Amino acid sequence: MTLNLPIDAEANKLLQRSPLALLVGMILDQQFPLERAFSAPYELSRRLGHEPTAEELADFDPEALTAIFATPPALHRFPKAMAARVQEACRIVVDSYGGEAENIWTGAADGKDLFKRVGALPGFGKQKAQIFVALLGKRFGVRPEGWREAAGVYGPEDAYKSVADIVDTAALVKVREYKQAAKAAAKATEAAKK
Repeated sequence: MTLNLPIDAEANKLLQRSPLALLVGMILDQQFPLERAFSAPYELSRRLGHEPTAEELADFDPEALTAIFATPPALHRFPKAMAARVQEACRIVVDSYGGEAENIWTGAADGKDLFKRVGALPGFGKQKAQIFVALLGKRFGVRPEGWREAAGVYGPEDAYKSVADIVDTAALVKVREYKQAAKAAAKATEAAKK
């Protein structure tokens, strides 16, 4: 049970030890290569000169945070929007979870509650919330009763549909194949509607 993404070893270690970094990586995993999204928390720490806290990011000057996100190579293809989304999530962590990102999941009563808590974060729709529940369960041992059901199609051990299933190169290939097939199917469905 470990997260082993195809990114810098130090970036992987940060995701393993820092719930906030993991949350930020998941927030940035949207319309952006997952390798860059999950490397971004490490790069953000590097740019700041230390690992930030939720309080620090929540209180950061928005323009200054956007500038940090936008500095080449940008931490996301939409640096302004994603800096704002990270900051908003950090405010929720501070206001509702005592400034500790892991309290989002450690305090969940069951899988449904975990899904609800994650789904209330900015940028987390149903699919993304399910993926994060699966990631927490499969790679971090966060397994309240009903977590697999809450994770939906991403819950089964051999799903190979998301970042939750990436443990090595072979798994990454399977996840990429699934995503490519899903994109092709969506395009075909859209074309058939026209």
